[in-house]
Amino acid sequence: MLVCCGLVTLDVVQVVDAVPGPNQKVVADGLDVRFGGPAANAAATAVALGVRTRLVTAIGSGPVADLVRGGLRDAGVEVVDLAAGTAATPPVSTVLVTRGTGERAVVSVNGAGTPDLTVAVGAALAGGVPHAAGARPGDAAVRPSDPVPGGPGVLAGATAVLVDGHHLGAAVPLAAAAHAAGVPVALDGGSWKPGLGDLLAHVDHAVVSADFRLPDVPGPAHDVKAAATAPEAGRPAGPDPDALLAAVLARWPVRSAARSAGGGPLRYVERGGEVREVPVEEVPAAEVVDTLGAGDVLHGALAASLARGAGVAEALAEGVRVATRSVRYPGALGWAEERGGDRLTRTDTAEGAARTRTSGV
Repeated sequence: MLVCCGLVTLDVVQVVDAVPGPNQKVVADGLDVRFGGPAANAAATAVALGVRTRLVTAIGSGPVADLVRGGLRDAGVEVVDLAAGTAATPPVSTVLVTRGTGERAVVSVNGAGTPDLTVAVGAALAGGVPHAAGARPGDAAVRPSDPVPGGPGVLAGATAVLVDGHHLGAAVPLAAAAHAAGVPVALDGGSWKPGLGDLLAHVDHAVVSADFRLPDVPGPAHDVKAAATAPEAGRPAGPDPDALLAAVLARWPVRSAARSAGGGPLRYVERGGEVREVPVEEVPAAEVVDTLGAGDVLHGALAASLARGAGVAEALAEGVRVATRSVRYPGALGWAEERGGDRLTRTDTAEGAARTRTSGV
C-alpha cells in the first residue's frame, strides 16, 4: 500500500502550435480536462502499476471538486479528503502544450487558499479516515481494516509514503508518523517551498528536480537548464548538481538524495556512498508528444517500487523507465491508458468537435 500526500488540481490542457505572446490570441486544436497535481498524478501512476494507493489531499466542495473526486475514483485511487465539508475547492491549472516539442507552460495557484489541515490530518492519523472517497460530510469515519504496518488510520497498511511538498500542515505530521513507524518516505521536490525543511527532517529519499535549489544557493534555478542547453549564452550555471545533493545529505537525515534532469541522466547518492547515475533512454524529438507530468510519473513509479520493497537504486531506475515512456503519450497518464484501456474521465475536442470518453488506468 502506497500513501501519497499532497496537491490535486483540475488541469485544463490545451495543445497549441506556439505559446501566445503579449496581446496575442491563438486557437488550440486539442483540449483535455482532468485531475492533475504532483501527488494525484503520482498516485494514479502507482495504481496503473498495480499498487494499491491512498491519496491524502484537500478537495473540498463544488463543481470543480466533484470533477476531481470523480476522476480520482475512476482512476482507482483511494481518496482521503481533509477538506471535505468545507468551502475549499481544488486549484485550477492552465496548461499550454506546444505541438512538435511536447514542452508545456503552466499557470496555477497551487492550493494557496487551502485551509490549514493540521487538525484534520491529526484526526485521520489517530484512528480513522474521516472523509474517504464516497463518504459525505457528516458520515461516520471510515476505518480501514488493514493491519499495521503503518499504524492506525490513514497510514494503515502503508509500506511507503510519497509527499510532494504541498499541504505541509498535513504532510509534515503524516511523514513524521510514517518515518517513526519505519515506513520509507520519499519526497517529490519540484521546487523549494517555505517550511520544506521541516518535512525533509522526516524524509528517507529526497528526489528533486532540475529546478530545485536551496534558498541560500545563489542563482535562479532555471539557469541550470539554460546553461546545460545553451552554455554559449553566458548564463550562470547555478548550483552544481552534485553539490546540491551533498548539501541535502548534510542538512537533513535523508538516506539518499537524487536529482532528475529532464532528458538527462538522473544523479543520486546514498548516505556514505558515491554519486551514481541512472541513464535515461533518448527519445527522438519526433516521438515526444507531451512532457506534462513526466516528473510526477517518475515519482509515482519510484514510490510504487518502494512500496513493493525495492531498494532505492531499483526504484529510481523504475521511475526513470516509466517516465521516459510517458513522454510519448499525451498527458501524465496517456501511457497507462494506452496499455490498459480507458477509465479516466477525459474531454477532448478536435476541429471544434467535443467528445467525452472514459479512460482507464
